[in-house]
Amino acid sequence: MTRAGLSARDAALDSEVLARHALGWDRVRLLANGRDEEPEGFAARFQALIERRSRREPVAYVTGIREFWGLEFEVSRDVLIPRPETELIVEAVCERRPERGTVGRIVDVGTGSGCLAVVLAREFPRSRITAIDISEAALNVARRNAARHEVLGRVDLVKGDLLSAVADGVDVIVSNPPYVPSNVSLQRDVVQYEPATALFAGVDGLTALRALIGSAQSRLSDAGLFVVEFGFGQADDVTAIAEQAGWRSVAVKDDLQGIPRVAILSM
Repeated sequence: MTRAGLSARDAALDSEVLARHALGWDRVRLLANGRDEEPEGFAARFQALIERRSRREPVAYVTGIREFWGLEFEVSRDVLIPRPETELIVEAVCERRPERGTVGRIVDVGTGSGCLAVVLAREFPRSRITAIDISEAALNVARRNAARHEVLGRVDLVKGDLLSAVADGVDVIVSNPPYVPSNVSLQRDVVQYEPATALFAGVDGLTALRALIGSAQSRLSDAGLFVVEFGFGQADDVTAIAEQAGWRSVAVKDDLQGIPRVAILSM
């Protein structure tokens, strides 16, 4: 895989993940039994996975699984691969709404795999979640993930563009929208495999953010909360857009590297 441009470290880590996937083992079992004679058929299965990764297909798409908030989610090329940074959205909502039973309606805009909708449904067990996406294929993935984690009964999956299908009276709106500028070059793993509609948002990357920040207030209840992810270097623009739109409170949450990543807006 190093011939495909992966570092030796990344190639080794990916090889281990793919080996475990081919074996159906967790890491503990691999460490305990990794020197045993390989099971029948393992070599062929493993080689097929390695070949896919050597074409720079992301490991999450090769295995069909990505972990988010400690849970396993199905992923496919129909949805963006969940990133650790997006967990900041969940953290922010939990911090701002510690009384979990008081949150009635939550809307997840651009749900993709459904990772935010599912996790929030589990964290707020008395809430009703509306998960919106413009892609029917993505909604099918989200539906399977909601069923997998036993929250499908409280998650309504809606095909729609941003907040167009949402009425007022919502307690919390969350979104990880597309925010990459159209002229930015991304790694092959991303641009060749992940859905462009979930990545790119106009020349400055702010098209979806502007629309959401401008329309979310009219959908929220009086004490409503809007939490949205944005990209590297966009904090000042997002803050300015929110202030111009009349949001009373605008806060920014940094990721573990100290990079501003999530805006927390309230009226």
